[in-house]
Amino acid sequence: MDLLTIDHLSVWIGDRPILSNVTLNVVAGEIVGLLGPNGAGKSTTIAAALGLIPRRAGSVNVLGTDPDRARSSVYRDLGILPEQNGFYDWMSGDEYLAFFASLRGEEVTPAETASWLATVGLGPTKGQRIGTYSRGMRQRLGLARALIGDPQLLILDEPTNGLDPRGRHEVHELLRALAARGTGILMCTHLLDDVERLCRRVAVIAEGRTLVEGPIAELAGAAAHPDRYRLRLSAAPPNAGAVEGLRQVKSDGETWVVDLDPGAVADAVWRNLICAGWRVEEIRSEGRGLESLYLSLTDLPKRKAA
Repeated sequence: MDLLTIDHLSVWIGDRPILSNVTLNVVAGEIVGLLGPNGAGKSTTIAAALGLIPRRAGSVNVLGTDPDRARSSVYRDLGILPEQNGFYDWMSGDEYLAFFASLRGEEVTPAETASWLATVGLGPTKGQRIGTYSRGMRQRLGLARALIGDPQLLILDEPTNGLDPRGRHEVHELLRALAARGTGILMCTHLLDDVERLCRRVAVIAEGRTLVEGPIAELAGAAAHPDRYRLRLSAAPPNAGAVEGLRQVKSDGETWVVDLDPGAVADAVWRNLICAGWRVEEIRSEGRGLESLYLSLTDLPKRKAA
């Protein structure tokens, strides 16, 4: 089921085009990455999709509705984490969440606000004033606010911004769990590693245009095997076929070639290899990878020369 569809969206300010022909979609149960350089039009795309700024051409459908016609009904089943959150330092985290729930017309219990705080890792801070929060804690609170009302669709701008490695991991796990139960997520970020770990599909925009949109594996070059790695070993593996996360293992005489299972996290697979007794000296990706794709697409001088 399509939760968000943006089709050939164009936005002008005066006589100047800001967005031209932007296209992307999000279906239930998936996380889609929206990538682009600073000033590419990501925030404008989101604002236009939510009906906050007028569009010149194209269509937008959010949760089965055109937001220009029924904005309030769209917002009831939508959760948003903006780039800049508005916090009230004199409130506690649970008071803040209860306040925003009331703006949606919802009365919540202390148990519900405590549950939202616990979901984003802020359970121990119940009753603590936001003014004492670190940057990462504020980011977690913003994410908790986006979860109010159990929305079908989440639009998240830099959801792991300001988080330490453990915090990033916890947010990754939360987003995977939300997607697994059917929530659609559009994630705007500059962290390509987040996208590679969480997203199957991606849209890349620059200068207000969609450059590519589709599965990462296809865009990064399926022929280049983005999930294939070449390993140089100091000794033959004790058991080549019994490592979790590997779909296929073979030797070409000098090195071993491994294909990862769909969705496998490479770092976890390398740990499994070492625990299984593999003596790995070098690991080299056989694919272009998302970073290479992104840099080639958004290289403005080369694009203009072409």
